[in-house]
This record gives sequence, C-alpha cells and structure tokens, in this order.
Amino acid sequence: MIETHHMTGDACGEPLASGQVGARIRVPLTGTPSAEWSRAFTAHLVRHLTGRHHIGHLHLDHVVQGRDLVLDGVEDGEAGALGTCLHRAVEAANGACVEDRPSEPANMSRQEADAIAQRVEIDEA
Repeated sequence: MIETHHMTGDACGEPLASGQVGARIRVPLTGTPSAEWSRAFTAHLVRHLTGRHHIGHLHLDHVVQGRDLVLDGVEDGEAGALGTCLHRAVEAANGACVEDRPSEPANMSRQEADAIAQRVEIDEA
C-alpha cells in the first residue's frame, strides 16, 4: 500500500483538565491516515522520543485522530524538540507505507458492508 502524509499548518494548543500535566497539541495532516500508517507513525514517534526529558506525561495512545496528530501532556521543556520528532516519525511512517503490496483481504464485500450500514437507524434530533 502506498500512503504518504505530511504535517500542514501550525500546531494548536489546548489546555487539559485540572490536575493533568502539560497541554494538548494538535497538528493537522494532509489526509486521514490508515490504521497501518497510524501504527507505523506511533512506533517511530516512540523511538524518536525515547531518552528525551519531559516526556513522562505524554499520552501516546491514539496519537493519530482523523486528520490530526494529537498529543496530550506536552510540557514546555520538550515542546521545542517535539516538532523534529514528529517530522521524523511522519517521514518514517511514509517510508514504511511505500511498498506496493496487496491490501489485506477484507472480511466482507463493500456491498455487504453497505447493506449493514443501511440497517443502522440514525434519529435526527
């Protein structure tokens, strides 16, 4: 599967709930990554962060959320170096998803999945 993404725009910060450490940082991506790309990105990010100071409060589960990279617990002391780590992890994930190999077989056809979706009732509020 060939898949590449890049960070776009500036990082946005959000405060966390009282009692938590650091801030939530959102970095937009060029698209919505697949689960495979997300796993590769997270693995490479952990590798690039290992041994750094001020990362003890980072939450690295579910970093890829839709079209954003979302990191909770970013402290001021590590914020400056975090961009380099994110960039390296994105490039490494892109490299991991460049091989042109067949996709894993699906558990059902697209038509079967659509038929199931049609049975889901969404009430308009």
